[in-house]
Amino acid sequence: MFFNFGIKDLIDIFLVALILYYAYKVMKESRSLNVFFGVLVFLVFWIFISQILEMKLLGSILDKLVSVGALALIILFQEDIRKFFYTIGAHKRVRNILYFIKGKHRTKNTNNEDIMPIVMACMSMSKQKVGALIVLERELPLNDVIRSGEVIDAQINQRLIENIFFKNSPLHDGAMVISHKRIKAAGCILPVSHSMNIPKELGLRHRAAMGISQETDALSIIVSEETGGISIAFKGNFQLRLTAEELERILTEYKVD
Repeated sequence: MFFNFGIKDLIDIFLVALILYYAYKVMKESRSLNVFFGVLVFLVFWIFISQILEMKLLGSILDKLVSVGALALIILFQEDIRKFFYTIGAHKRVRNILYFIKGKHRTKNTNNEDIMPIVMACMSMSKQKVGALIVLERELPLNDVIRSGEVIDAQINQRLIENIFFKNSPLHDGAMVISHKRIKAAGCILPVSHSMNIPKELGLRHRAAMGISQETDALSIIVSEETGGISIAFKGNFQLRLTAEELERILTEYKVD
């Protein structure tokens, strides 16, 4: 048992370590690290009792607890599990394999007619210090987010964007969602990130932008109401204090992946 160690066992250990590592990262970001260590200790104890010491009575009790506990953990951490599998599915290599299987070629849409109204609206709102939060849908649909706001379904227009985020507008506090070259909805509700790595000077709009960027592949543009600074949140990272040229370049590069 302890001496028949081959390449298959090495691969087995590597895969388990990889799963534990990704589970650790997800739990750390969701501030559930103590739960992760508690579950890990329980699993080690369960394996030691049932597999090594082969205690039948205690092992059978622990087996029942594991089966029930697994269901309880799925219910309790359903959002974290969803994020875990999304992280795997959104990995660049995995997506390239899927594109290869489907026989599709990835193309990038760099139509400035769709990008420039967004850039110009952001620059105008930045000068006037009008807060804004614009979410650009990419490959992962944002139907749930769209349904949380007021459906508009209009062409991308600079004046329309500025009017929606005007301070007296009833929709200015929520997020705008742009999808398939259309302004789909405004006043949308986004998941707020509770990451401790977000600078304290950044407000709720930045946390909401970070939240949607952590859960989806969407790209979010934030215009700060306090400073007028333009920022982008994408895949859990911020790019702060952007110029018009930098914003245009990023939108051109990442709007369609």
